[in-house]
Order: sequence, then structure tokens, then C-alpha cells
Amino acid sequence: METNKGKIFLNTVFWGFILWLFGYILGFVFFALVPKEVMGWYIMPFGLVATLWVLFKKIKREEFMCYIGLGVIWTIMAIVLDYVFLVKLLGATGYYKFDIYLYYFLTLVVPIIVGWHKFKKLIN
Repeated sequence: METNKGKIFLNTVFWGFILWLFGYILGFVFFALVPKEVMGWYIMPFGLVATLWVLFKKIKREEFMCYIGLGVIWTIMAIVLDYVFLVKLLGATGYYKFDIYLYYFLTLVVPIIVGWHKFKKLIN
């Protein structure tokens, strides 16, 4: 059973990092195309679609509580990785605006909503 938990944790961290990296790369793409003040609003729809795809196609958990943990871990990863690689490394001053707080909120709640949807279907 321990190895299964380890695989689940690694799967969680892997997909959390891939989703964060996707948004990070999109940031570089959009940096050349749109004003930096609105860049997050351009990235968010792509990130949301990618997150939903991962949650429905790649993430399978045996308990609803696992989706709560998934949201918490992904949110912590997003906050830490953003701080290290955007705020500190790239010096993104004024980074924390409403779109970023919304992104963190969605990173937390979208896995929970998808998990609730998946387990609601199993119950009914």
C-alpha cells in the first residue's frame, strides 16, 4: 500500500509541475504579444482547459478527499514555483494582482469540484 501512496504522490507532483510549467511557458509566449498587466487573463483560459483535461483524463483517485489534497498540493506548488521563478528569478515586480489570486483560488478549487463531480457520478 505504501508504494501506491508514493505513486499517487509522485503523480500529483508530476502533473502539478507540468501544469505550472505550461502556464510558465505561455507567460513567455504572451509576454511578446500582450501587455504584461493583462497577461494572466490570457493565460488563464488555456491553463484551465489543460487542468480540466489532466483532472478528467490523467488523474484517478479512490477517495474524494484525495482531490482536496491534490488541490492543496498544486496550490502550494504554484505559489512556491511562482515566487521562486517569477518574483525572485525574473524580478516580476507587481506580479501579485487579482488575476494571480484568482489563479491560486482556481488551482485549489477546480480539483475539488472535479473530484466531487467524479464521486457524485459513482454514488448515483
